[in-house]
Amino acid sequence: MSDPVTLHDIYLARRRIAGQAARTPLILSQSLSARFDAEIYLKLETLQPSGAFKLRGALNKIASLSPEQLERGVTTASTGNHGRAVAWAAQRLGARAVICLSELVPANKVAAIETLGAEARVIGRSQDDAFIEARRLVSEEGMALIEPFDDSLIAAGQGTIGLELMEELPELDRVLIGLSGGGLLGGIGRAIKSINPRATVTGVSMLEGAAMIASLEAGKPVEVEEKASLADSLGGGIGLDNRCTFELVREVMDDHYQVSEPAIARAMLHFFEQEKMLVEGAAVVGLAAIDEHAIDIRGEKVALIVSGNGVDAGTLARARTLLDYPSR
Repeated sequence: MSDPVTLHDIYLARRRIAGQAARTPLILSQSLSARFDAEIYLKLETLQPSGAFKLRGALNKIASLSPEQLERGVTTASTGNHGRAVAWAAQRLGARAVICLSELVPANKVAAIETLGAEARVIGRSQDDAFIEARRLVSEEGMALIEPFDDSLIAAGQGTIGLELMEELPELDRVLIGLSGGGLLGGIGRAIKSINPRATVTGVSMLEGAAMIASLEAGKPVEVEEKASLADSLGGGIGLDNRCTFELVREVMDDHYQVSEPAIARAMLHFFEQEKMLVEGAAVVGLAAIDEHAIDIRGEKVALIVSGNGVDAGTLARARTLLDYPSR
């Protein structure tokens, strides 16, 4: 049974997270606008207190819990950014947090979670393995499970980005959004399509291990093998019992592209050298798609969701090595 997300839900989420999550800047990229003969804007979710958009959804969900639930604590399984957001929100609200992670999550993201006072519990080689432990904590210790994406409150929190885009750029033609579990794209897409149905919502995934794309093609949620990627935040399954984001993405997404590791690497290096931003691979897949697939955006007003800054110098070095690109 689908768990719908409405524009009303997104407005309620904005009220709930006000004063906690930031209203992030939307800036015009001069270099990309000149390169692609378009107006290309960057929505800088990297400037959230936790470093990524995930804070919006986590705050919306945790703020809805009862005092008794908060006392028992919260848990989740996450590739990193959601776990950091849950840890940040739990610390702010005085709740214990246990974040379950797979071995594929970079060490810098594990350390960031622990710095916020949460326990980072590394379990198995996949998001699904980590989720088994999180569900055990729910059943045996009574902790509240904060889903990374498949929850209407989570998706509504992410959808507040779409409200901000529509308020600042109501004539938006296209938005490109990293697509993994679908909470980000589904929430933003619902907000934008409710206000400006003519805007194009474009999803972007990595070439291998794209669970949502495989599920959409199959017509139902399916499992895929996780693959290491520069866009590691886009890894993980969508859940065979997905109740919210599969249908939401299917309703609001107009088109989608999958991008190669070299394309992600090129986009990361562009952001570092031209935009002067050190951002993670998942944050640049919109640019990677425009570049690799030669998407015709000439004359359009385009927004790229720069989703998070959870990257270290070692990952940037890997991007350079992949392209046989000299260090500077």
